[in-house]
Amino acid sequence: MSLLSDLINLNISQTTADKLIAEYIWIGGSGMDLRSKARTISGPVSDPAKLPKWNFDGSSTGQAPGEDTEVILYPQAIFRDPFRRGRNILVICDTYTPAGEPIPTNNRYNAAKVFSHPDVVAEEPWFGIEQEYTLLQKDINWPLGWPLGGYPGQQGPYYCGVGADKAYGRDIVDAHYKACLYAGINISGINGEVMPGQWEFQVGPSVGISAGDELWAARYILKRITEIAGVVVSFDPKPIEGDWNGAGAHTNYSTKSMRSEGGYVVIKKAIEKLGLKHKEHIAAYGEGNERRLTGKHETADINTFSWGVALRGSSIRVGRETEKDGKGYFEDRRPASNMDPYVVTSMIAETTILWKP
Repeated sequence: MSLLSDLINLNISQTTADKLIAEYIWIGGSGMDLRSKARTISGPVSDPAKLPKWNFDGSSTGQAPGEDTEVILYPQAIFRDPFRRGRNILVICDTYTPAGEPIPTNNRYNAAKVFSHPDVVAEEPWFGIEQEYTLLQKDINWPLGWPLGGYPGQQGPYYCGVGADKAYGRDIVDAHYKACLYAGINISGINGEVMPGQWEFQVGPSVGISAGDELWAARYILKRITEIAGVVVSFDPKPIEGDWNGAGAHTNYSTKSMRSEGGYVVIKKAIEKLGLKHKEHIAAYGEGNERRLTGKHETADINTFSWGVALRGSSIRVGRETEKDGKGYFEDRRPASNMDPYVVTSMIAETTILWKP
């Protein structure tokens, strides 16, 4: 095994000065399954536009019919590879037909159109996404640290908890934190969550389309680390039914106008717009979200839009500091943990900046 480890960790830059490995990553047909494959390219490369397009068998990922299987990968964002290291890279891609049309599961394409709109560019939308997830024991799909077929003690001591009886999987979480920093992802923190075996990492503040690119890259790295650890990561918004917290992806948001003097007025107008489009947003905020947004466990009821200052049981939460300063940001607490960040971020920007009721 030591030889295998040595080979995995070979620094190929010592002997192949003009070669590197690029791991092309894309989102599969379910909208949450990540796929990837690697190729050798000449490098170094820092501009995704200079990377070659590639193809894959879309019939095997639920993204193309059996009689016309080819889907084309367009490189869109580059990150350093924390697994192969050296000059090797991770490449976030989106997906197109051979004719250059975005395939139906390519949500990045429409998000990029929103974020390239001059009115949106002028507002410099910032996002901070709080990605909650649950670590599961392999093969039995039961949270890490929970007794087999049984339950731990009631929630209370686990949120930001410390100790072998409160925090399960910290090595995985810390490995992910450092790997994301190495990759160049703007990860801003981690914490243990309310349900034991559940954790959170935060990405941002990131501007526009980069928020989606960075969150998908962070999800990919987490999947790879849990693969190594023999643990399963779940983004299900309610992995355990009953009196247990669900998992969300709270999305913090601000524009240049909101961050400027008098921004609180802009924030309240934006929240009013979000309320008018509540149903449309809920429909796009993740599958199974109705199991999480019950009005309990720090959530608002899925059918009722609400907002408040420092109120975690509302759809939209405004921080005390924002109220005090008269400017800042707000938090959309509705998105589920399995949401597509391209969809959620672009929808928030489109509703609050571009939509004229």
